[in-house]
Amino acid sequence: MENNQIKDISLDKYISNVTIDNPINVDICQKLKNTTNARICIGRAATRFKTETLLRFRADHAVAIDSVWSYVDESVFDEFNFLKVQTLVKSKEEYITRPDYGRIFSEETINYIKNNCIHNPDVQIIAADGLSSHAITANIQDIYPIIVDSLENIGLKVGTPIFVKYGRVATMDKISEALNAKITVLFVGERPGLATGESMSSYMAYESSTKKPESQRTVVSNIHRKGTPPVEAGAQIIHLIKLMLKEKKSGVDLKI
Repeated sequence: MENNQIKDISLDKYISNVTIDNPINVDICQKLKNTTNARICIGRAATRFKTETLLRFRADHAVAIDSVWSYVDESVFDEFNFLKVQTLVKSKEEYITRPDYGRIFSEETINYIKNNCIHNPDVQIIAADGLSSHAITANIQDIYPIIVDSLENIGLKVGTPIFVKYGRVATMDKISEALNAKITVLFVGERPGLATGESMSSYMAYESSTKKPESQRTVVSNIHRKGTPPVEAGAQIIHLIKLMLKEKKSGVDLKI
């Protein structure tokens, strides 16, 4: 802080910003901070956070709230010709308060999917907004083409990509059953924390079904530029898809 002015925390590389007063070894503090997103080496003002730390906390909290309550920029799907559908949820408020509706499609929507999508794909790809719309907007354009190109290069039949508005993880089971997919891959925004609002997960299942337990799913999580980058996550997902097709299983039954 200079001239009694608070620094613009949006411009700081806050992960390496040590705010302890007179640290014994600032280099060690910075190395520690570079290994984690946790709020360490921040110092105190008596029993309270320092002003800069508190403002950073509130800013991160605001990012998390915005990510939950905002909407996916659906134009990101247009260049990839995603089919767009919606669950029984009618509003963001209902999505938050009625998670069960976010797992269900109307009969008309299921018929629409059946009539407009490729049947019997080797791999069916789905994106759902989930609890972090920013995660889908930030990552899907990087990871989707990598996966499709890799799948086509090894001769696998890729289904019609689908975007599910107000979607929860279990929507992958309904779509898999409707299209008779061998493997279903769902990208969904993770519940945001105070480290990032752009973290996405990929849930995968072999012959995904409403009759199977949650343990049928294999997950790659923490996909974002400061976690597992989309390119690296894409390589992991392709490896897992090959393994699932070979072993004809997923989730806890798949030995990685």
